[in-house]
Amino acid sequence: MNLRKLTLIAAAALLLLFLSPAALAADVGEAVLLDLEDGEYAVGVDIVGGSGKAFVSSPALMTVENGRARALLIWSSENYDYMIVSGKKYLNLAEEGANSRFDIPIPAMDVPIEVVGDTTAMGTPYEIRYQLTFHSDAIDSKSALPQEAAKRVAYMAAIIIVGGGILNYFVKRRHRG
Repeated sequence: MNLRKLTLIAAAALLLLFLSPAALAADVGEAVLLDLEDGEYAVGVDIVGGSGKAFVSSPALMTVENGRARALLIWSSENYDYMIVSGKKYLNLAEEGANSRFDIPIPAMDVPIEVVGDTTAMGTPYEIRYQLTFHSDAIDSKSALPQEAAKRVAYMAAIIIVGGGILNYFVKRRHRG
């Protein structure tokens, strides 16, 4: 085999290695490439680590854009000021007094992802290591999120209240006339 063919084979092998989905997902701050339509979904997420007292809401809101997945994590505490995912720092998006929220890329599905959460709950900031696992078999429509169910309940309650008011008006009007 001549040197030129050997060089081309080596270059092709390197190109395939660096363009594989696993390699792309492992890039700093890069989100995993999913075979889903762009949109919003619910995704199951587990957390391990820390003292075991803090947790993130599951399912979490997952946004897919150009095939790349991101998650909006909502912590059980308002004391997280940043997270580090794949070596990149993400700041808390929550308003003052609300539980900490982070919009982070999902680097991989179905495997533990090492992350750091910086908490100020003890007065002095501490970086705490956690493992997040996003589950591909727990991807559902956005309507599966508890927040979405609460909105549906609120809408139904509003419809019932307005409907009851209208019905009450006509009943009282009929009794007068």
